[in-house]
Parts: sequence; C-alpha cells; structure tokens
Amino acid sequence: MRKLSDQELDEISELAVKSAETFIYSRVSKKEILDLDIKVELDYDKGLDVDIDIDIKFDPLSKSDNTIAEEAANHAITQIDSYLAD
Repeated sequence: MRKLSDQELDEISELAVKSAETFIYSRVSKKEILDLDIKVELDYDKGLDVDIDIDIKFDPLSKSDNTIAEEAANHAITQIDSYLAD
C-alpha cells in the first residue's frame, strides 16, 4: 500500500461519512431518523485500518431497524476501497 498523506486520510474519512449517510438516506426517509451519528476512526500504523461506527435513532413509528447501519458501514468501506484503487 502506498503512503497516504494527512490530506488523503482526511478525504477518506469524509468519504466514509458521506457514503454512509447517502446510503442510509437513500433507504430511509429523513423524517424517520431522529438522530444519526457516524464516527470514522482511521489507524495508519501497519496499513490502513478503518472503523466505522454508526448510531441511528429512529422515530418510534419507523419500521426501519439498525441493520441499515451495518449495511451503510459496509457500503462506506467499499467506497474507500474504490478510492484507494484509483
């Protein structure tokens, strides 16, 4: 893996958040989500380790569940892989 600059690491972090958020809002109405918190941790000691934590609080009337958070995190990882492949 090539050496990543601080700017590239920031771009990867922003990409992860935006990708996860876009994924979630493409499947669930914003009206159904009371709170959305996306945290991205990058560890670049021995290669790049990415940890994405997504916490969603849904409206009590929403039929959605937190499985979408896992799907969104996986989608964000895929987007990071694509970014790094370029």
